[in-house]
Amino acid sequence: MKKNQLILGLVVLVALVALAMYEQHLHPFNWQMFLEKFQQANLKEIGIGVGCIYLAYAFRAARWALLLRPNKKVPLFSLLGTQVIGFTAVALIGRIADLVRPYLVARKTNLPLSTQIAVYIVERLFDAGSMALMFSSAILLAPPGSLPNPDTFRKFGFGGLAATLLGALFLAAVRLAGGIVASFLERAFGLVSKRLGQAVANKIRTFRTGLDTLRTPADFAITLGLSLAMWALITLAYLEGTLAFVTGPERASITLAKCMVLMVGSGVASIVQLPVIGWFTQIAAVAVALRGLFNMAPETATACAATLLGMTFLSIVPVGLAWAQFNHVDLRKVTIESEHAGEDVTLNEAPQ
Repeated sequence: MKKNQLILGLVVLVALVALAMYEQHLHPFNWQMFLEKFQQANLKEIGIGVGCIYLAYAFRAARWALLLRPNKKVPLFSLLGTQVIGFTAVALIGRIADLVRPYLVARKTNLPLSTQIAVYIVERLFDAGSMALMFSSAILLAPPGSLPNPDTFRKFGFGGLAATLLGALFLAAVRLAGGIVASFLERAFGLVSKRLGQAVANKIRTFRTGLDTLRTPADFAITLGLSLAMWALITLAYLEGTLAFVTGPERASITLAKCMVLMVGSGVASIVQLPVIGWFTQIAAVAVALRGLFNMAPETATACAATLLGMTFLSIVPVGLAWAQFNHVDLRKVTIESEHAGEDVTLNEAPQ
């Protein structure tokens, strides 16, 4: 871990401890009740949620294999190990390990890392677009009374649809005229900083390379379908994980729209994922969302948030560690190698 990341992690840890002590002083937390909520949770629903997450990894592997087709044809699920090991690295080491997946795919398929970084960028675009589309649809089609402050959420819903439309238009522009878009943005951002303009242009050109994988409308439709199916499974996991901690008539308050809001909030909280410390920041953020959306007691919300983190993010770690051991992959070593390789790609693509 870099020195500045370590410092940031320590600052976040101190802030969390101070906040927890202050909150404990204002509203004493019942630790016995917190443990009891784990014991009372519905294990069947938690198991279904974990199964949905595992199946989502298979969809993710199939999507990467399809995006790889123009460069090299590989079996649909042959890249499952690279996805599982890559996300295990992110869970244990943090966002610095994001390039582990494209690095492992490049090494497995003997393709240049630059092509896999391009695929990674396209993958992330489809993730963001699918989440925005599903979130907006769930919010705007939600029955009356299924969301608190519906007018506010409807604004977010329309905003999500607008962002999805703009993203689609930008995707089309880059796909059809990526060089022109890159040159235009290079000049525009170059007014602020020449280096910034070059960096933005390089990202656009890399993104354009990734879009070469979508050669026909059918390619786009299949990739979008896989992305929507994958995020539907993840949403179902959040729904099952939340239901596991709710009994009786209160289960009627667990709606799809609320779970979509919860999932998006959890995703935002995980953007800056620090090793281990990030787990607690995400639990805290999701617990706050659970209390606001479902009026859960602090102990129930915290237990549910911790379980959701375990289901959706950490449940793959045992499988990933075993898979890495079987394939003789050192997670820390491969994280450093992927980071250095990514820097080399950036330097090689930079204008001289």
